[in-house]
Amino acid sequence: MRKVLLLIVFFGSIFVKYSQAQSDPHFSLFEYSQNIYNPGAAGSNNAMCVTSLHRQQWVGFKEEGRPVTTLFLFDMPIPSLDMIGVGLNIQQDIIGFQKDLNVSANVAYRLELDFGMLGVGVGAGIINRSINGNWRTWGSLIGQPVYIDPTIPHMESKTAFDLNFGATLVGRKFWVGLSSTHLLNPVIKFDIDNPSYIARHFYLTGGYEYSLPNPSFDLIGTGMVQSDGSGFPEIQINGKILYNKSFWGGLSYRYNDAIVPMIGVHLVNGLSFAYSYDISLIKIGSNMLGSHELMVRYCFNLSMDKTPGRHRGVRRL
Repeated sequence: MRKVLLLIVFFGSIFVKYSQAQSDPHFSLFEYSQNIYNPGAAGSNNAMCVTSLHRQQWVGFKEEGRPVTTLFLFDMPIPSLDMIGVGLNIQQDIIGFQKDLNVSANVAYRLELDFGMLGVGVGAGIINRSINGNWRTWGSLIGQPVYIDPTIPHMESKTAFDLNFGATLVGRKFWVGLSSTHLLNPVIKFDIDNPSYIARHFYLTGGYEYSLPNPSFDLIGTGMVQSDGSGFPEIQINGKILYNKSFWGGLSYRYNDAIVPMIGVHLVNGLSFAYSYDISLIKIGSNMLGSHELMVRYCFNLSMDKTPGRHRGVRRL
């Protein structure tokens, strides 16, 4: 185990040395969005799962320009090859004049161990970054010609190859994941002198489910550390109470950023819903920067000898 930890620290230090500015969006309901940043999670629910997640960030500002992120995720184990999991991820992230569209496919090799299922996977795809700047200047307001600054992109769209890697270990009561996105630091070169780099990001995630003395209740704790290697990492800790294996409520704390109440439900037909609201600890002017997040998931059991919709595990709770 000591050798494994030393290898993780060694390679992590190499990755951190060459990382650029942070660009990946974050999610309060990160347990449901793992496939976007950890390909090793593909198929880890032992079910065919379709997940959609939508985040409206900083609703204290006007609608135009504030961050809006939408995810569509699909993953499943291959029925004839239990050791293989596959997935498809589509992510759209809009902030200001910039829109990123990331499409990737995940493949994970799943190895069954005595204490859980280990998935090691790779994700490959494309990331498209477009800028549509409707610039307004004083001259344009009084009828003069608009000055076009050659150092500022106005309407451009560029695409680059993207590569992710990750590993996830899922046990009966716990899960842990280690992953990295944008391994090759994709270059987005607009028609200006200095190209833009998509920063390499690193994720450490985990969770544990504790059964309380009252069998109707379970306590679930999860956490995430997200970093691009520059500055202090983003740290988030979630605590939830699950009632009757179906309804849950909880509270999340994102270090020096937000407190997040959240609720959710898991229905017997495989449907799950969750909602969270970020109560920001940061105030700009008179604006309170709250954020809405909504998740919908449907999981279908691929095994005919099991009850559909009952793929219970801490990753989904």
